[in-house]
Amino acid sequence: MMPGMNPSLKRAVSVAALTLAVVGYALLLWRGPWWIDGDHLRTHDLQPADGVVITGVRTALVALGAGGLGAAGLYYTHQTLRQTRKRDAEQAEATAEGQINDRYVEAVKLLAHEDSLTQRLGGIYALERNMHDSRRDHPTVIAILSAFVRGAATVPPDDAEFTGDPGLWVRHRLRQDVQAALDVIARRPALSPPVRPDLCAVDLRAARLDGVCLTTADLVDADLTGADLTGADLSGADLSGADLSGAWLHGANLAGADLSGTSMDGAALHGARLDHAVVNGTSFADTRLHGASLVGVDLSNADLLRTDFTGADLTGAVLGEGLADLGLVGLDPGRSSGAAAVRAVPAPPPAPGVRPIR
Repeated sequence: MMPGMNPSLKRAVSVAALTLAVVGYALLLWRGPWWIDGDHLRTHDLQPADGVVITGVRTALVALGAGGLGAAGLYYTHQTLRQTRKRDAEQAEATAEGQINDRYVEAVKLLAHEDSLTQRLGGIYALERNMHDSRRDHPTVIAILSAFVRGAATVPPDDAEFTGDPGLWVRHRLRQDVQAALDVIARRPALSPPVRPDLCAVDLRAARLDGVCLTTADLVDADLTGADLTGADLSGADLSGADLSGAWLHGANLAGADLSGTSMDGAALHGARLDHAVVNGTSFADTRLHGASLVGVDLSNADLLRTDFTGADLTGAVLGEGLADLGLVGLDPGRSSGAAAVRAVPAPPPAPGVRPIR
């Protein structure tokens, strides 16, 4: 039958088809022997031999009909079972979705508790469970946690101060709930395309973020001044317009990140990876890039005033013109000006006491 047929019409067609089948089968039982073997059967004055043939044909037709009924019964049972399973699966899915929605609502309520850290933490971890249980809710959970971080991590405490030495700040730990939200964002399942946490303009000045994983995150205009990002993974992140002045980025991964218009003044990037990062208009004034990897980076439009390239790997990098007047450290301007450098001067052993003040 055609899909989408009116139920009443569908029922009428089914009844008509069944009636025709019954009438046709009865007619076949009655006249079938003559239709099948009419050349050898009399129509009048039947003999015992005719009776044997007629009985045999009708017995075969009855057996055939019984087989057809059995097959129809099996088909009906199969269809009924399939519909029942489908209905049960839909019911189970609806129940699970309802439970997830209920947990989601409760988690958001917990996250909104301003006076209870325990309840906020419970809300954060409940949202993480929802994110893993429901792929559909993944982007929503990341959006909520990102908004929570943006709203909660706005003002550093009074002890977040600059000590006078670029890269050395008195740093503070994040609030426990903010740190938990960032950890959950970092543990988000990998999806294709990836979900980008929206941390635009977040204020994380002088925050201790060592080891944080914010790959592909949207950190446009973020304030990370003086933050400790030791070993952080910011690969593929959008940091355009962000402020990382004085930040501590030892061993951080910024490969493929967009650093357009970013301020890295006075930042320490010892051993950091910036391979193929976009640094159009980026300021590296007084930045320490000891042993950093800048493979394939176009630095021709970056501010390199007094940048320290000691031990940096500049394979395939473009440095632009006029380097002799910039006071570069650890680099031969005459050899590298306007061309791709191979490797800068080897770095000396790190001086003691360079770790940030905790």
